[in-house]
Amino acid sequence: MSGPARCRVPDHGRRSVFPVGGYRMNRWPIIAAAAALLVFTPSAGMAHLVNSGLGPFYDGALHLLLSPGDLLGLVAAALLAGLRGKRAGRLVVFVLPPVWFLSGLIGLNLSVTIDLPWLSVLSFLVLGVMVAMDPKLNPVAVALLAGLFGALHGLLNGSALGKIGAGPPSLFGIAATVLIISLLLSACIVLLRTARARIVVRVAGSWVAAIGMLMVGWLVRGTG
Repeated sequence: MSGPARCRVPDHGRRSVFPVGGYRMNRWPIIAAAAALLVFTPSAGMAHLVNSGLGPFYDGALHLLLSPGDLLGLVAAALLAGLRGKRAGRLVVFVLPPVWFLSGLIGLNLSVTIDLPWLSVLSFLVLGVMVAMDPKLNPVAVALLAGLFGALHGLLNGSALGKIGAGPPSLFGIAATVLIISLLLSACIVLLRTARARIVVRVAGSWVAAIGMLMVGWLVRGTG
C-alpha cells in the first residue's frame, strides 16, 4: 500500500440531497399568500366607498378592486370559465355582471346591513380550489357557480353601499368592472392550449385558495 486509503464520497452529479433552490421556490406561493393577506385583511370588511374624485361610477369600480373577497373570487370564476372552454366563458360573462348588479340593487334597498365575512371568504376559497383541481364541469355548472358568487357579493356590496348612502351608479361601476375583468381573463385563458399553460392557471387558483385559507385562519383567530 503506497499510502493511507482514501474514502471517496460519491458525487452523484454534484446534486445536493436537499434541493435548497427548489425549497425557496416552493415557498413563494406561501409568501405571496401571506403578503396578500397582510395587504387585504384591513379592508376585508370595508364598508366605506373609496373616493376616486371621478364620480360614483369610478368609486364603485375602485371599491371592487380594493375588496379582496370580491376581486379574488371574480378572478377565480373567470379562470375557471376559461379552463372550461368558450361556451363556459361566454355564459359566465353573460350571467355574472347582471346577477351582481341586480343582487346589489336588492342589498342597496335593505333596511339592515349584511355582514357575512365567513361566507365571503369561503365563496372565493371554493372557487380557487375548483380552479386548482380543474374538474370537468359542464359550462352551465360553471355559470351557476359564478352566478351564486355574484349574487352573494353583489348583495354584500349593495348592503355596504346602502349604509353610506351610495346609489345605483356605484353599483353600475362595480358591475362594469366585473364585466371587463371576467371577459378579458376568461378570453385569455380560453386561448391557452398547452398543458404547461393550464398548469400555471391551476397554480394561480391554488394561490387564491391559499389566501382564502389564511383569511379563514385570521377570522378564526379574530373570533377566538
